[in-house]
Amino acid sequence: AVVAKAAAVALGEHAVAVTAVSPSLASGELELAQQCAARIGIRHEVLSTEEFLDPRYRANAGDRCFFCKDELYTQLGSWLTGRGIAVICNGANVDDQGDHRPGMQAAADHSVRSPLIEAGITKDDVRALARDWDLPVWDKPASPCLSSRIAYGVEVTPERVQRVDAAEAWLKNYLSIRELRVRLEANDLARIEVPLDALSRVADPEVISQLVPAFKQLGFRRVTLDLDGFRSGSLNADLTLVSLVSYSPEQK
Repeated sequence: AVVAKAAAVALGEHAVAVTAVSPSLASGELELAQQCAARIGIRHEVLSTEEFLDPRYRANAGDRCFFCKDELYTQLGSWLTGRGIAVICNGANVDDQGDHRPGMQAAADHSVRSPLIEAGITKDDVRALARDWDLPVWDKPASPCLSSRIAYGVEVTPERVQRVDAAEAWLKNYLSIRELRVRLEANDLARIEVPLDALSRVADPEVISQLVPAFKQLGFRRVTLDLDGFRSGSLNADLTLVSLVSYSPEQK
């Protein structure tokens, strides 16, 4: 949103914001993007991506994000043909460089620019800019794709990400917790992460009596509550050895 606002300020009608849509996009995110683009006053396009057709993506190894972003930037490159748009930019910021993000390799392979990184802008800076520009997402919790909730090594499927989406929506609606995750582990186990101060609310027997049947109805076999609480990217701790490979177009 901040990059889109900056582009609109700098380029006016020559700037375009694009939202990619696939089963991995959480409910409500597209509508929020549309509202934000309207607030900014930038042209907004919706692009469908098909990363789920790629067996390397579905395999959900440590490089899953590479194949997602490679699909995205390939589709964007084709879409831009003949439209007079010279550069693709993403919203990666300086703090993103400290996490496991194979998608950044795909960005490099497709000559995608990261203006926030180039300008030395951190996540806190991004939120400050969004607030100063009166963007409604300035305090929005991070919302990575739904596939990031699936444990590495467990196949990513549309059914599984939709199940996670429905489970998170149930929890948010029932307990009014803004930031949480439902991780899908092997053997259809749901691992719930909420902030530490919300653990007791989820563990309340009355809540459990409603939560467990609801999750089992969605297709989970077992439901657990993670006592470590919410941690962004917690599944990355399972990557004991990750080889970051520079992929070339010939390897697709």
